Amino acid sequence: MAVQKIRWYVKAQLGVLLLPAGLCLFGEAVIRRGLEQLAASAQVAGSGGSGVALNFLKAPGPWFWYGTLGLILINAGVGLMIESGLLRGYPGRR
Repeated sequence: MAVQKIRWYVKAQLGVLLLPAGLCLFGEAVIRRGLEQLAASAQVAGSGGSGVALNFLKAPGPWFWYGTLGLILINAGVGLMIESGLLRGYPGRR
């Protein structure tokens, strides 16, 4: 009985931790993609004295993989919370 409670608690807490971590990674991917688009539009428009800003915006990182990992973590967190029945409490307790 105690092992089931611990297993339930770990699943519930892991879900609660994975969801915001996934949201943070997904947000980071969106920001990096936006910076990449901004750098590309600045290069097309020309670099009229904005060489320092343009160097800062180059190569923001692998936004695709950040977004993919973020979505995986979001889905895993929601799935673990639903599976553990976090909203109802420990299963079988009434």
